[in-house]
Amino acid sequence: MNSMRIFTHSALPQTELKVHQAKITALKLIQIGFCCLGMASFTLHAQGTNPPATPPAAAATAPSTTPATEQVAGFDKTKVPAITAPSRPGLFMLPPTGPGYFSFWDLMTGNQREKPPVAPYLPFALMTTPAFDTDFRYLDTPGHEADIFDPVKRIHLGSDWLLSFGGNFWYRYTHETDSRLNSADINNDFHLLRTRVHADLWYRDKVRLFAEMLDARAFGSELPPLVTDRNHADLLNLFTDIKLANVNNGPVYVRVGRQELLYGSQRLISTLDWVNTRRTFQGVKAFWRTPEWDVDAFWVRPMITEKGNVDNWDTQQNFFGLWATNKPKPGHLIDLYFLSLENDRNLTAAVLKQGGFLQVDSHTHTIGGRLAGNFDNFLYEIEGMYQFGRRQGRDVSAFAAATGIGYRLPLPMNPQGWIRYDFASGDNGQSGNNNTFNQLFPFGHYYLGFLDRIGRQNIHDFNAQFTMHPMHWITFITQYHRFYLANDRDSLYNAAGFATYRDPTGQSGSHVGDELDFRLNLHVNRHQDVLLGYSKLWSGDYLQRQAPGVNPDLFYIQYNIRF
Repeated sequence: MNSMRIFTHSALPQTELKVHQAKITALKLIQIGFCCLGMASFTLHAQGTNPPATPPAAAATAPSTTPATEQVAGFDKTKVPAITAPSRPGLFMLPPTGPGYFSFWDLMTGNQREKPPVAPYLPFALMTTPAFDTDFRYLDTPGHEADIFDPVKRIHLGSDWLLSFGGNFWYRYTHETDSRLNSADINNDFHLLRTRVHADLWYRDKVRLFAEMLDARAFGSELPPLVTDRNHADLLNLFTDIKLANVNNGPVYVRVGRQELLYGSQRLISTLDWVNTRRTFQGVKAFWRTPEWDVDAFWVRPMITEKGNVDNWDTQQNFFGLWATNKPKPGHLIDLYFLSLENDRNLTAAVLKQGGFLQVDSHTHTIGGRLAGNFDNFLYEIEGMYQFGRRQGRDVSAFAAATGIGYRLPLPMNPQGWIRYDFASGDNGQSGNNNTFNQLFPFGHYYLGFLDRIGRQNIHDFNAQFTMHPMHWITFITQYHRFYLANDRDSLYNAAGFATYRDPTGQSGSHVGDELDFRLNLHVNRHQDVLLGYSKLWSGDYLQRQAPGVNPDLFYIQYNIRF
């Protein structure tokens, strides 16, 4: 259900001065990016015209391992840019193996493959991976499969420059009943359109300038559109990368500007691809990439979505952290992280009415870790998070956990199943501490039911997932959730982290309800996918008392093309 709201508040009145300042900020970012690019390219070009002399003995004995053009350029183009591979989420699936048709187009053309083709996009309509981490480096490998969009990817401008263009368009039709827990079976039928285009310019492996525009529109809605439904012609990403050094055979970069963030399981930080506007930040990040380690340190502020104006960052929030991912061996990973969110917005009557009181007047620190992977057909994941700090004058002491085991059956159609448990602490309002977990900036839609009625705050979720591939290009997913409040005196929070109902007496019980979700993805070809979904929530005792007669359901169909 498209009921997610951006994690910042954007219903503030806009003034001409604020719009003017926002435009100046965007222009300054562009100017800084181009200035950095120009200065770095001038310096590196001057250094390149006078390369250090190579000892004759070394020149005579060193074997040639890279193409001549790469040796002349002084860097390996097949490793540019330094891509961050998408981390395995929870509830991950092992892809189908063996010969078959890996797209509908393969089936129509009789192109049966022995193994999946090398492709930059996941074979699914939703793709949280940022455009700047989509990997086209295989195009510099001889013998790759040709594609109609290859000419606009990795355009070699001499020996020093790389230029690439790309984009994405999607359309989604949605039919909702009781979509915002409103009574009387009020329906909400609406359409979403989203267009993204980007340009990516590299100078050697030293400097990168990336810019991406987003246009998100909604029409036909019977209920007022959400903040995350619309953003007309704005910047999603605009940043400069500058290489600082090589450490243990891995590059170290600093990234300055507007940028999407995605880490680990995406339970805490995600690009939030389900919503029409996605999620982005502005600030600075340093990152180091090696085959064994990904290490990031960042300071950013979330962007405020303003449909008709230039988006500006939220000056009342500061988000910084350190995230390290270790890949000890193929198929396994370890995440370790420390995150800090400072929100200096005042607790007002409007905030209380909206249910966003967890996000304001608070300094929340999160420390956590995660293990995930598979031993052949056995799948596993465990993640734990503890929070401390201050919220509205009270000490914070909260935690969350997610754990699950899965198995892929060695049968036709690649069947796989998970049994899982998710927990996030709540507060009874009677202790000296505030015990409600703050989910930060998550991809809640993926984990706690596709209806988006439940967030990772004050909740027990006993859930299971079953997936299969009737053909290699068809993915079927079903999930079952049974939800209980962790503390029956605390609120029920939705996927955006906002409180929807609360019974301070605890007399309404704790059983929120049971949800069943179905999704079917049809992979048309490398660029196109069609996704159909249906979800239904049966209210438990808690919802029956708080919202009598409400039993939400959701149907949607989405078409997505990437180029």
